[in-house]
Amino acid sequence: MRTSASRLRHYLLALAILPVFGQRARGQMPSDSAVQAIIQARVTTRQAVGIVVAVVDRGRTKLFTAGSSGATGVTLDGNTVFEIGSITKVFTSALLADMVARGEVSLDDPISRYLPASVRVPTRDGREIKLVDLATQFSGLPRLPRNLSPRDARNPYADYTVEQLYAFLSGYELTRGIGDRYEYSNLGVGLLGHVLALRAGKSYEQLVKERILEPLRMRDTRIVLTPALKERLAVGHDEAGSMTWSWDLPTLAGAGALRSTANDMVKFLVANLDSPTSPLALALASTRVARRDVPGGPLEIGLGWHILTPFGRPIVWHNGGTGGYRAFIGLDHGARRGVVVLSNQAISPDDIGMHLLETRIPLTPPPKQRQEIAVDSAVLATYVGVYEISPAFALTVTREGSSLFAQATGQEKLRLFAESPTEFFYRIVDAQVTFEKDARGRVVRLILHQGGQHIPGARK
Repeated sequence: MRTSASRLRHYLLALAILPVFGQRARGQMPSDSAVQAIIQARVTTRQAVGIVVAVVDRGRTKLFTAGSSGATGVTLDGNTVFEIGSITKVFTSALLADMVARGEVSLDDPISRYLPASVRVPTRDGREIKLVDLATQFSGLPRLPRNLSPRDARNPYADYTVEQLYAFLSGYELTRGIGDRYEYSNLGVGLLGHVLALRAGKSYEQLVKERILEPLRMRDTRIVLTPALKERLAVGHDEAGSMTWSWDLPTLAGAGALRSTANDMVKFLVANLDSPTSPLALALASTRVARRDVPGGPLEIGLGWHILTPFGRPIVWHNGGTGGYRAFIGLDHGARRGVVVLSNQAISPDDIGMHLLETRIPLTPPPKQRQEIAVDSAVLATYVGVYEISPAFALTVTREGSSLFAQATGQEKLRLFAESPTEFFYRIVDAQVTFEKDARGRVVRLILHQGGQHIPGARK
C-alpha cells in the first residue's frame, strides 16, 4: 500500500485502501486454480481463518473457498454468513437513492428537517449538514462520536443509544466547513441510516429489507439473524486468530450492522452490473456516480461507493470490517466484472478483490512473520503520549496493563505487539512502530514503518 503522511489520516489502519499501481499490461481474469491458490495462501500464512470469494465475470458466477468457518459443523460455502461491516454503508446510500427517486427526500435536504426539534444539529458558516454530505463523507462530523464509551470493547457499539447520539450532535462544534474535506465517518453514515428510518417511520432493518433486500431476493442478508441464519454464521476471529464477538450497532446500524452471504452479495453485484434489469435500476446507478474528489490519489466518492480510476477505467468499491470479520465488494462496469471477498478474520483481503478486478493492481506480499515478546509494563509506560506525524494527524499511544495501544486521529484504538523493547508491530496491517530516545534516555519520537516508508512523529 502506497502511503504518505497526509493520506495516512484516511487510510492507515482504517477500512479503506489505495493500492500500489504497477506498470504491467492488463491481463485476463486469473485462472480458477490461480484464484484458489491466492486464497489458500492467505489461510496458510494465517491471514485468514476462512475466506470465500465470489466472482461475476460477464454473466458467469464462480465461487472459491479456503479455510474454515471456525465452528464445527458449519460448512464454508456461498451460504455461510459473515458480518460485512461498512459495506452496509452502500446499502444505506441505496436507500437514500431509492427515497430520492420516490420523491420522499432530496439529496440537498438538511438533516435537521427529519430529526426531533430538540436536537441541535451542528452548523458552520451558515451552512447545514445535508443528506448528500453524510452519504459522501463530507459532513465535517468525526469518524466516531466522542461520547462512545462502550461498557464492553468486544462489542463497542452495542450500548450506544439514540439519546447519546442526539446529545453528541447537540453539543458538537464542527472543526471545519461542511463539504470542505473528505473524512470517513461511521457516525455520519450511521446518522444517515437513522434519519432515513425516521423519515420512513420504520426501523433501519425494516426499511432496508423492504426497499433493497426483498426486491433483490436477498433473503440471507439481515441484521437480526434468524435461528437458521445463526447456524450458518462463521465464527469471527481477531487479527491474532483468536475467536471474538460479533458486533451489534442498534443506533448506528446504517454504518455497519448487516450480515450476509457470498451468494446474496452476488445478487447485489449483479443488480449493480446489470442495472437496466434490476427493480432498483435508477437508484443503484445514481449511487455509483462520482460526486466529490478524495484528496491524495485517483479516488472519488459517489453515494457510499468509492471510485478508483488507476488505469483510466473506474473501479467502484467498498470494504468493511468488524471485530472478527473483513469484507470487500467491487465492480468494473466496463469489464462486466464484480468481486465479493468475505473473511472471518480481522485482516484485510481488499488486495485480493482489487487484483481480481484489475490484475495490474498487485497482491500484497505476505507480511514478515514476527514473534511477540513480553515487555515490562514500566517500559511500556514510557511510550505513552501523543506523537504528531503531521499537523492534522497524530498517533496517541496508551497503555492498558501489559499491552500498548495506538490510536490514529479519528480512527479506532489498535493494539501494538512488541518484538523488541523499542520495536512494535500491528497484526491487523503490515505496519510497525519504533520508539526512539534522546541522549538522556527520554522517548522523543516514533517512526511509523509502512509501505516501504519510514515516517517520523515527534512526541508532543
